[in-house]
Amino acid sequence: MPAPAHVLPTPPAQTETEQALARWEDDGGPIYQPRPSLQTEHWLRIAAALTERLPELAGREDVIVTCEEQTRSGAPAAFFPTQAALEIDRALFAPLHPAIIDPTRTGDEHNYPVAWGAFTHEAAHAAHSRWTTPPPLRGTALDAAAQMLEESRAEHAHLARRPADRTFLRSAIHTLVLADFTTHTPGDAWRAGLAAALILARRDAGILDPDETQPVEHAVTSILGQGLLNTLAAIWTAAHTTGDEDTRAMLAHAQAWCQALGAAPDQQEPTPDACCGHVGELAEAVGKVTAQVTVNEATQRAAQARIAAARTARAKAKATQAAHARKAAQIAEKVFAPGARPFTPDSQRERARGRRIPSPVTGTRPPTPAEKAAAGQLARALRAAAYRERTVTVTASTVPPGRLSMRGALARDAQKAAGAMPTAQPWIRTQRRQSPTPPLRVGIAVDVSGSMRAAAHPIASAAWILSKAAALTDPDSRTATIAYRRSITAITVPGRVPTRVTEFDADGGGHSLAEATDALTAGLDLTTPGAGRLLVIASDGYYRPQEAASATERITALRAAGCAVMWLAFDPDPHPLPGTTLLQLADPAQAAAAIGKAATAALAATNP
Repeated sequence: MPAPAHVLPTPPAQTETEQALARWEDDGGPIYQPRPSLQTEHWLRIAAALTERLPELAGREDVIVTCEEQTRSGAPAAFFPTQAALEIDRALFAPLHPAIIDPTRTGDEHNYPVAWGAFTHEAAHAAHSRWTTPPPLRGTALDAAAQMLEESRAEHAHLARRPADRTFLRSAIHTLVLADFTTHTPGDAWRAGLAAALILARRDAGILDPDETQPVEHAVTSILGQGLLNTLAAIWTAAHTTGDEDTRAMLAHAQAWCQALGAAPDQQEPTPDACCGHVGELAEAVGKVTAQVTVNEATQRAAQARIAAARTARAKAKATQAAHARKAAQIAEKVFAPGARPFTPDSQRERARGRRIPSPVTGTRPPTPAEKAAAGQLARALRAAAYRERTVTVTASTVPPGRLSMRGALARDAQKAAGAMPTAQPWIRTQRRQSPTPPLRVGIAVDVSGSMRAAAHPIASAAWILSKAAALTDPDSRTATIAYRRSITAITVPGRVPTRVTEFDADGGGHSLAEATDALTAGLDLTTPGAGRLLVIASDGYYRPQEAASATERITALRAAGCAVMWLAFDPDPHPLPGTTLLQLADPAQAAAAIGKAATAALAATNP
């Protein structure tokens, strides 16, 4: 297999046909210039797009890219330094039709990784291959060795700037470089050195993995011996650290390469030795490399697909959560607005049918002395639960303020007397700071369907007691109560302490617990840490499957955010939703005490 021939100072000489066409054009050319075919126009567009993308890869804006049916050098891609020209074979984009190729679109290169890998490789030469072999030495073994070493050196320098391009370089190596080692590749010393320079050196450059190149390393070692392979490895390692314009150093590396392999530097490459005894050994080893690279690439693609799927799922979940939060905020705004009427998810449909949405509220009354006393007792319990002991911090220092420790002072004097650096700290300072008390956030969702008639009066009383007690405890505390059936209606509102008890009746049908939970979550910030958070649901739990599933989804989210959820039941056979803590009361009049106890527990367990 010949050395790479894709970085040439000038393009190959023109053929007689090309010279005749050039003379014809100089003489005036054809009278009528036919319009290029549609496919040719697509390749011209692709070439222009690649020219536009090249500066981001090579850091140069003077290189012109063309897409040819076959490059003039015969290589899949070629770079001509003196002409600042880069050619790439159209066949590398197969099987894609040129009409769907658009390199200007970021990410489109993943559709043709081999072509983009070859393009990236030539861009690496455009950026880093700034040295040239002197004309008298071109075509010699010295030139071939220098070009072999330049392959991994340019890619190594490119990856230092753009490590993400490793995937594309691997695709090009897998399809183009490894494929050149056919079953007829001789196994002489020069060809073994070539395999080492093109494969093992790329391992040390960080492009191929050690497990992929191990078969070639074994094959080359059996041909060259471990000592000679170590010598060649030292040469390509030194080449990787050579500067882009250091011609002398690269030629010295090539001279050392030829000397190690016993080749005359000023002569042509050694001809293959068919009787070397290793025919096909290199090809077999490279075949194993190809298979391992294929396996590794498939594994990497699967891992990247899983990562992309997880990232997409997280983004989708985040977007869904944000949309749900916006919708919940809109519901809370409508439900808790002053003078708001009952709200249902299909309010517009109900109004379009001319139906008036009834309210469960039957009126208001002044609180009883017992309710006022209960509010005061609950407020004292909440203040006790919210109280936090002062934090005590003890620090030692060498200077006041603080309390002098005689033991520390004597130790410091002894250290000074001994001529040692004094390290004792005789002053002890104790600082006590008051810890902030957490506020309270309690939402009550009470079912006002017909089966909950007995709980209406006790829950109305409990809502007023809780709201009043929270206001007496902390000005930042908030409570709210919503009565839900097919529609949801605010009984008490966050931030407003009711002066009267709002009474309601339970005679409706349907359930909107999910929407009621959304309104309470948004209105009270039940998902925000730093407060004692509690959601109380008073219901018998007889819901349709779809209603139960929607409410369960909200309850699960609240529990995940750290909000406690309590289910109050008065029916002898309750059906609480999953994720709630059931509290079954024989007497609905016990609801106020039960809610107060749960709120106190939530507040006591809060870390402000």
